[in-house]
Amino acid sequence: MTASHSLHIVAIIPARYGSRRLPAKPLVEIAGKPMIQHVYERASLASLVDTVLVATDDERIASAVRTFGGNPVMTPASLQTGTDRTAFVARTIPEADIVLNVQGDEPLIESQMIDEAIQPMLENSEITAGTLVKRIQREEELINPNVVKVVLDTNGYCLYFSRSIIPFGQALRRDAWLTHLMYYKHIGLYVFRREFLLQYAAMNPTPLEQSENLEQLRILEHGFRIKGTVTSYDSSPVDTEEDLNAVRALVGDKQ
Repeated sequence: MTASHSLHIVAIIPARYGSRRLPAKPLVEIAGKPMIQHVYERASLASLVDTVLVATDDERIASAVRTFGGNPVMTPASLQTGTDRTAFVARTIPEADIVLNVQGDEPLIESQMIDEAIQPMLENSEITAGTLVKRIQREEELINPNVVKVVLDTNGYCLYFSRSIIPFGQALRRDAWLTHLMYYKHIGLYVFRREFLLQYAAMNPTPLEQSENLEQLRILEHGFRIKGTVTSYDSSPVDTEEDLNAVRALVGDKQ
């Protein structure tokens, strides 16, 4: 970390032990390291980040983080989401100006992606929340409901997130959509002004958020904006055993 700016920027990695599809997910080994260590080390390489913390509800994860020299913070097991966990820790850091929620299941996240998400906030004080999007170029991503689609306005703010295909190419044959229309997928890295993160965490869940099961829609439904930064980097989130094996293969881990 070689932050060179006047704001204090904290990256928080929420890491929950219980996972329905992949139990003890933060501790699964990839190339000889627990997954949470890969995420922590990559976040620490971001040049705009001053501090990296792991927000966890489980001492086993906290112990693993201490073992590799990281900084864990214990959070209540009753917290329901990564945002809740991130906000819980942010409340204890009043000196923080910008807070990132870096997903704990992104072991291949590039440090440049983190810097890309932060940069608009350094340039525009009116941006209170931001995230990353990447152009979709493969049909299997377009049709996969686990790949969240997002549409942007002319200033790069997110208009809507959906598990459905948006926009709908009504005047085109479906096999021409990717060629003639711009589709983006959402990469679940969030950056907030600290005050807005605390405000967001206190908001009531909203109907579209619950319908799509996409927490970020709460921000849009309450009338606030999210800046979407287009990245050329991709991500490989680990949600299932199949995802884990794919990531292990990418890093040459054949275990």
